[in-house]
Amino acid sequence: MTATYEVRGKIAVITLSNPPVNGLGYETRKAFCAALERAESDTAVNAIVVTGAGKAFSGGADIKEFGSPKALAEPNLLSMIGMVEACSKPVVAAIHSVCMGGGLELSLGCHYRVVAPGTKVALPEVKLGLLPGAGGTQRLPRALGIEPALNMIVSGEPVNSELLAQVPGQKLFDRVTSGDLMEEALAFAADVADKRPLPRVRDLKARHANPEAFFQFSRNMVGAMSKNFPAPLRCLEAVAASTTQKFEDGMRTEREGFTALMFTPESKALRHAFFAERAASKIADVPDDTPVRSIAKVAVIGAGTMGGGISMNFLNAGIPVTILETKQEALDRGIAIIKKNYEAQVKKGKLKEDKYQQRMALLSSTLNYADIGDADLVIEAVFEEIGVKEAVFKQLDAVMKPGAILASNTSTLDVNKIANSTKRPQDVVGLHFFSPANVMKLLEVVRGAATAKDVLATVMQLAKKIRKTAVVSGVCDGFIGNRMIEQYSRQAGFLLDEGCSPQQVDKAAEKFGFAMGPFRMGDLAGNDIGWAIRKRRYQEKPDLNYSKSADLLCELGRYGQKTGAGWYDYAVGKRDALPSPVVAEMLEKHRAALGITPRQISDDEIVHRLVYALVNEAAHLLEEGIAQRASDVDMVYLTGYGFPLWRGGPMCYADTVGLFNVVQAMKRFAKNPLDDAKFWEPAPLLARLAAEGKSFS
Repeated sequence: MTATYEVRGKIAVITLSNPPVNGLGYETRKAFCAALERAESDTAVNAIVVTGAGKAFSGGADIKEFGSPKALAEPNLLSMIGMVEACSKPVVAAIHSVCMGGGLELSLGCHYRVVAPGTKVALPEVKLGLLPGAGGTQRLPRALGIEPALNMIVSGEPVNSELLAQVPGQKLFDRVTSGDLMEEALAFAADVADKRPLPRVRDLKARHANPEAFFQFSRNMVGAMSKNFPAPLRCLEAVAASTTQKFEDGMRTEREGFTALMFTPESKALRHAFFAERAASKIADVPDDTPVRSIAKVAVIGAGTMGGGISMNFLNAGIPVTILETKQEALDRGIAIIKKNYEAQVKKGKLKEDKYQQRMALLSSTLNYADIGDADLVIEAVFEEIGVKEAVFKQLDAVMKPGAILASNTSTLDVNKIANSTKRPQDVVGLHFFSPANVMKLLEVVRGAATAKDVLATVMQLAKKIRKTAVVSGVCDGFIGNRMIEQYSRQAGFLLDEGCSPQQVDKAAEKFGFAMGPFRMGDLAGNDIGWAIRKRRYQEKPDLNYSKSADLLCELGRYGQKTGAGWYDYAVGKRDALPSPVVAEMLEKHRAALGITPRQISDDEIVHRLVYALVNEAAHLLEEGIAQRASDVDMVYLTGYGFPLWRGGPMCYADTVGLFNVVQAMKRFAKNPLDDAKFWEPAPLLARLAAEGKSFS
């Protein structure tokens, strides 16, 4: 049963029981309503307590049902809450742990609410591009007050029950418990069993001293902060309706907003990302119950930018880290940068002094490989050259204890080759962190041919502990993210050859929603990194065409922000990208040498050449089994490459445009004599899905 029924004395107890968060899916709603009818008809029952089993009161509606017949099937959530509100016997919500979305809306339909301290309370629908659709925008302002309710609904962030209970004049909670929640809820229910009339949140007034000025100010603030997301302003207008409309009229306004948002591309993209993040943690042939290895100590090889950032992730999670370097000055410099990063957080009030001290106390350093032999996980973060990495892994193989996981932070190199430099390839895995490693959410987990399943299960679990979004990739040059970005960068180079300036390409990409255009990104990462990769490509793939403009840039020593000059000029101590006359002249001479007459290129062409290059390469990755699923590709780009969240990732965007239309555009690009016609031949998977009228998802 997804909802259970029992009677304790004269009190009926209905318990939502649909793990893990007691989601209010169709079967749960049916079982709950049946139990409520049973309590209503039982003459021995004079009050009802509603609670949730396990670690949640209720996390809300089952979003897997969104857009499906089950979401509207009776009893739907509105009908279920209506039954509670209309019940002739007092209904007391015993709230604990998690009370979010439809769970909070259900509790607001109850006559009374008793809450345990520490309960996370939220209406998070805005994070899915929606607004609360079962009375949340109408009841919460009445129960809590306009301003705190609006803040909760527009942000979607959880708030502790103790804080909400302190809001002056609030009617959200009737009691915050100090002992056993169920015992106190039963006692409260017994106390109110004979009280009439039954209080209803809907009968309260949503008042504000100056509603017109408040909502106008809020519109300006919310509009500025959510220009690419329609849901926050829709939420605001629904809350505003609670102050000007009768309850039933406000409910209609809310429902109209919910329905309209459900079909927006932004909401579809956000829901896609929600499911994609959860799907990414699943590996097809690694069962959920696969045993994991204990990770109590971590070692990091290299105290540079990546090594230091990687170390901070584990220190933040309370896991001791030993950093190994070959020279004391490099070690001292790396430790100093970690301290500086933490001290900056303390100064900004983001980290308490005692937490900073605790984290630094977990950090140790060494120049000797023998000192890290007892670590459970060692991560290599040295120079990106296969010979260097193989030498490190041979040393690790000699000193690390049996069962230790040996990981490489390589961004492009062959993990199988690295693994084969050891006698334990089953213990080797790629853990590709993204820079800055202590900030970026993405972690590419690279599965070697011999990587053991328990190693994969362990690092996927560990990723959650250090708050990373882990995506599994097979072994290929560049894995998922960097293999795709190479094609994106090639297109950016061709666009320069044909007449674009770096700033035109970047502005078009950023207008589309990328956090940063390709040339600003190159300057930030270091143009010399791409140069080194191209030099390797010229040897390995001599038939692969590149614009030579990036090589010419590097020959001028313009590596980016670190040298004060790249595709842009940078003032000392600043990161503002300033158009460069030197680069403009370089590109002009380069085009003249090639005999190219510059042409005007639209932003639309720029964006679609960049994005469809990602899509086509990703389709090859899926065909080859390097990526498990299209949504994994989207997670890589949403969490590691600044792809706009409201577009859901490159594959979701392609689905939104329509794969037929994507293929037609690619055929047009293939006719461009200055582009790479061979690349624009659709990957077999893309061609097949487009021909069949299907999508990646």
